[in-house]
Amino acid sequence: MMTFSEIKYERVDMETLKAQLSALTERLANAGDFAEAEAAFLAANELEGRTVRTMRTVAQIRRDIDTRDEFYDAEMKFYNRELPKVQPVKQRWTDELLRSPFRRALEEKYGEVALLNAELQNRTFKPELVEDLQKENELVSRYTKLIASAQIPFEGEMRTISQMEPWKLSTDDDVRRAAWKAEGKWYRERGKELDAIYDELVALRDGMGRKLGHNGYTPLGYDRMKRNCYTEKDVEQFRVAVQTYVVPLCKRIYMEQAKRMGFEFPLSYADKDLAFRGGNPKPVGDPDQILAAGTKFYSELSPETREFWDAMMAGEMMDVCSKPGKAMGGYCTGVHSAGLPFIFANFNGTAHDVKVITHEAGHAFAFYVNRDRVPFESMIPSLEGCEVHSMAMEFFAEPWSELFFGSDADKFRYTHLAERLCFIPYGTMVDHFQHIIYEYPEFGPAERHMVWQELLGLYMPWLRPDDIPFYGEGMAWQRQAHIYKMPFYYIDYCLAQTVALQFWAKLRRDRDGAWKTYMDYTRLGGSMVFTDLLAEAGLRSPFDPECLKEIAAEAKAFLDNFDLTEIE
Repeated sequence: MMTFSEIKYERVDMETLKAQLSALTERLANAGDFAEAEAAFLAANELEGRTVRTMRTVAQIRRDIDTRDEFYDAEMKFYNRELPKVQPVKQRWTDELLRSPFRRALEEKYGEVALLNAELQNRTFKPELVEDLQKENELVSRYTKLIASAQIPFEGEMRTISQMEPWKLSTDDDVRRAAWKAEGKWYRERGKELDAIYDELVALRDGMGRKLGHNGYTPLGYDRMKRNCYTEKDVEQFRVAVQTYVVPLCKRIYMEQAKRMGFEFPLSYADKDLAFRGGNPKPVGDPDQILAAGTKFYSELSPETREFWDAMMAGEMMDVCSKPGKAMGGYCTGVHSAGLPFIFANFNGTAHDVKVITHEAGHAFAFYVNRDRVPFESMIPSLEGCEVHSMAMEFFAEPWSELFFGSDADKFRYTHLAERLCFIPYGTMVDHFQHIIYEYPEFGPAERHMVWQELLGLYMPWLRPDDIPFYGEGMAWQRQAHIYKMPFYYIDYCLAQTVALQFWAKLRRDRDGAWKTYMDYTRLGGSMVFTDLLAEAGLRSPFDPECLKEIAAEAKAFLDNFDLTEIE
């Protein structure tokens, strides 16, 4: 098997790509029967999936591993500049596909989702948007490189943002608060640059929406996110359920935490994330030991996961250690030509490291299971559907908590559920913030910071503004990369978390049945829209208000009865 380092990178020749796609468009237009139309359809799928996406993905991964690499930085600038120029040719292909007399036959054989999403994609582009798309790519890259460049002086060393995380969770109150202030100071000093980038992004996106006939960006944002089965109204209904059922439960969790820790309530930013005086659960061992624990977990979970993990390790399809120049955050992406996913992460010595092994590998497993599905657009669902794979996998790993966390296993089980519940209000707030900002694109930095502060009071009443730079000034939204890079993505995590919590509840009653449901859901890939995938697998829609109501009630009972007396 070829490893990731052995994958040969070749820049995609854009003129050749446009010529090939144009020729395939003509083949489809002139197809005399289904066989000819299908051949053109499959050739276009191969061209896009295995050629263009593979090379761009390889360049992105290698750039993100070291943002100082001039070669791959230049390659990403090339794709950011040139790929938008291919959009008019892609649009002609999509137009021809959608009006083809063989469309229905293609849908019957390969599913309707790919063509439904093609319709949405078609609505996101006009030739006059090419320069705007190039500019958007450029601004997102500026944000990525700015965050990746962070060198924060703390405790006698220069540290990246990821490397600050253990200090921000220190059990020493003075050290922890100093770490939060040091990181906040770094962000605060770059606040004007972060605001300027976002000013341009909002204006640019608003303009693109108007060029496409909308009153602003939001409808375009929904089309870009392939929202093919729910609307803004559905999201608004979900927000109400979050505020009604989840926020009160989370406020109770944090009140108990403040009492346990001897902290003032509402909590400081610097105190919110420390759940126990003895410290938050920490993984056992170094990165190699954590990866070894992951090997044991996936080997024992099921034959399917054993095969998947072995392939990942053999292909060296991970880069997980934090280092200077590496892009912040983590993700899973597919390297289509290899038929394997790649996991990118920044280990930092916290429970986050185990989450990489469970969460990101949950994405990777779904890609692996569906790697041969055609067309590639139907390999995986839309993003909220994808996040179910990862967030549910975290709960399937809990019986192996002793392996990952040793004596902190019970502490992890408690904090994991509490954190997953309390993430939902935060994630919903991020989405609500973006809806307001794109509704009022004329807002400047001061108004945006004020909106964030007001939403904090609605969704996170357990937090108080304090003297921590940046965080206490309504600027913390700038730390959430998705707001810059992928507007309206974040609600996907919340919807998926609601589904994943259904798996948590199922696992308490019937582990084998829960795994069967998981595999039933995963094997569907992206063959259906999100709500249909859930229905087909026997799962409830998060848009049903009773769904969150029931989850919150069961979670409250579990947490109330969790024995914390022996946990320090």
